[in-house]
Amino acid sequence: MQDKIQSRREFLKKMALTGSVATLAASPWLSAFAQSSAAGKNPSDRVRLAVIGTGSRGKQLLRLLFEITQSSNLEIAALCDVYQPHLQETDEMCKEQNMNPVLYSNYEELLNKEEVDGVIIATPLHQHAHITIDAMNAGIHVFCEKSMARTLDTTKAMYDAHKATGKILQIGHQRLFNPVYLEGMQRIHNGDLGKLGQIRAYWHRNNDWRRPVPNNSIEMERFINWRLYKEYSAGLLTELMSHQIQVANWALQKTPVSVTGTGSIVYWKDGREVNDNVALIYSYDDGTQFVYDSMTSNKKYGLEEQIMGHKGTIEFETNRYYTETPPPAPGILQLLNDMESGFFGKVMIGDASWYPKQL
Repeated sequence: MQDKIQSRREFLKKMALTGSVATLAASPWLSAFAQSSAAGKNPSDRVRLAVIGTGSRGKQLLRLLFEITQSSNLEIAALCDVYQPHLQETDEMCKEQNMNPVLYSNYEELLNKEEVDGVIIATPLHQHAHITIDAMNAGIHVFCEKSMARTLDTTKAMYDAHKATGKILQIGHQRLFNPVYLEGMQRIHNGDLGKLGQIRAYWHRNNDWRRPVPNNSIEMERFINWRLYKEYSAGLLTELMSHQIQVANWALQKTPVSVTGTGSIVYWKDGREVNDNVALIYSYDDGTQFVYDSMTSNKKYGLEEQIMGHKGTIEFETNRYYTETPPPAPGILQLLNDMESGFFGKVMIGDASWYPKQL
């Protein structure tokens, strides 16, 4: 038992120290290429990756890959982006790490010319599906950022391509690898919270979600600020809520059967098409509800996922567990027993540790 406790502590310590790096490195997507033998260190066993989409998220994932390359036989073989400023920025990042990936502005050309084991897709949402499908059809494993796709049809097409090709497809919901969530979900599935009755979640921000457009170009507005337009994004639902409904589905081990909700543009009346606030109730087949709201004009309450059962509650973002039947503090229990037995010396009060003192 002591060995198990120690190994768990070491695991959590490593995760805390390495943060998101461990999250990406420990994923099934990359471990599929791992070699336990010495042969895995040879140049012929090197894992070759390409990053398609080198904007803000692509840059962040690239930084994590840089750290992984220090301990893994991994090569960043190619970068691809239709927007040249982003491509040049990431190329410079690679050169600072003594890496020289091949640059592409067309992902199809990359897939045809480069012999890579896997691709990381961090493009805008509406481009996820066709790039993912083309990569798997080319025999390449895929790590695709969330959300999975813009529509249900294209989401299903991605899944069908995964099944048909046998290639790994992993969607980038980072909570799946967070040790706090792993521990909490184990408690939930072991029954520590009892029967789950409701899940509540929210994500509140106070910013306009806009990014600056070079030279205020009208032609570039939708390209840069794609999250604000329905053709490319569902706004708060695909960009934020998708993380949290994944937590709800994980806790319940099922998906909802219906949803009722509303949304509107209350504050950011700047030409955007997606709502700046939403409120929804998702229903599951056993009657459990997932109650959700999100907004972008008030940040007081931040974000949280609350999993509530008849025995207790877990709040993941703040890493807290509450029980519905907390054991009474020893001093209070002794005081109650004394009251019931009619035995009193002097008046008893609780000190900071709730053990009674005589005055």
